[in-house]
Amino acid sequence: MATSTATHEQLVGGRVVHHPPGRAGLLGTVRSEFTKIRSVRSTYWTLMALVVVCVGIGALFSFGETQRLIAISHGHRLNGQPLPPGFRAAMLAQVTAQIKSNAASIGLFGLLFGQLVIVVLGALVITSEYSTGMVRTALTAMPRRVTFFAAKALVFGAVALVTGLVTSFLSFFAGQAILAGQHVSTTLGQPDVLRQVIGGGLFLAVTGLLSFGIGAMLRNTAAAIGSGIGLMFVVMILANFLPAPPSGWFGQADVDKWIPFFAGSHLWQDQAVGVNPFSPWIGFAVFCAYAAAALAGGLIVFLRRDA
Repeated sequence: MATSTATHEQLVGGRVVHHPPGRAGLLGTVRSEFTKIRSVRSTYWTLMALVVVCVGIGALFSFGETQRLIAISHGHRLNGQPLPPGFRAAMLAQVTAQIKSNAASIGLFGLLFGQLVIVVLGALVITSEYSTGMVRTALTAMPRRVTFFAAKALVFGAVALVTGLVTSFLSFFAGQAILAGQHVSTTLGQPDVLRQVIGGGLFLAVTGLLSFGIGAMLRNTAAAIGSGIGLMFVVMILANFLPAPPSGWFGQADVDKWIPFFAGSHLWQDQAVGVNPFSPWIGFAVFCAYAAAALAGGLIVFLRRDA
């Protein structure tokens, strides 16, 4: 007598569905990482702080430049001391031309400090996986480490880029609205201005990815943030103390062009600000190389060390 075994689905008239075996893909991991990053409140607070810092400091700096013009037009310096007779008109024309030529950079001045905020977020995105132990759970769901790392970097890079572009454009328009009061503003249609504004967003995004890579290598939030700030901000300040060598010698200008901040910020700062032998896009490529090296180092550590 033959017997047969029926499943529950067959007994109740259901349809048997066969799920083909397969591997979790990059797209699904990207969706998971996007859900993860937007479900953390610290992400929103940090991104909000980035916008406030960049727009606020850029507006404050723009206001300071307008006050300098007003003081000169009244025959005084900013410290209240009167200008020498006969110098007022010449100095006013000189300062007006200087502000007009650097109007975009003035509005984007807040990016100098906004980079510190994106460094914090870039480090937190990866190091929080280790501090909370979530990395083990994530690797259980997605054991392919290269896919997991790539998805996490892609999601953060996209968020940083969109936020950076929004921040850069808001900073630009806020700064120009203030400068327009003294008729020294500029527009996106002027030469190089659109490149500077878009470059500000690109600069913030690559800065965040650089910090992300450092965080992946160090796996410690405090160490990653400290290293990122040191590389992007402290090194830039220390470079200003290098002595100027005799003509034709290797010196400060040769060092400055390789410093991450100077290489990357050349894309959004005016060409007349500082001396950089690299073109804006070549300097930005150098900056991207730093971020790529940090990401590669982070991936190597991520592949070789236990979670």
